Amino acid sequence: MIAVPYAVYITVYWACIVLGLVALVDAATRRTDAYPAADRRTKQFWLLLLGGGLAAQVVFPALGGSILSILGIAGIVAAIVYLVDVRKRLIEVTRGPRW
Repeated sequence: MIAVPYAVYITVYWACIVLGLVALVDAATRRTDAYPAADRRTKQFWLLLLGGGLAAQVVFPALGGSILSILGIAGIVAAIVYLVDVRKRLIEVTRGPRW
């Protein structure tokens, strides 16, 4: 295993935590009816997925070296998918398409 300097590890760890937190807060502030209108899963599904993903990131850090680190990585991926795909569609549905 390649040794990662501690400062880099801490920076990446906290960046991933902030990413998950931003996704969770954004999902919580969106209208409930916008999710089905955007042809995405329900708000409750995303809140559970992002909340569980954030908890997994805290408990099982992605660079922890444990086999359970895959859960932390899954939490990061869930946050990225939400922010890149779902959030974009929710904005389009609630505000209309941008020209």
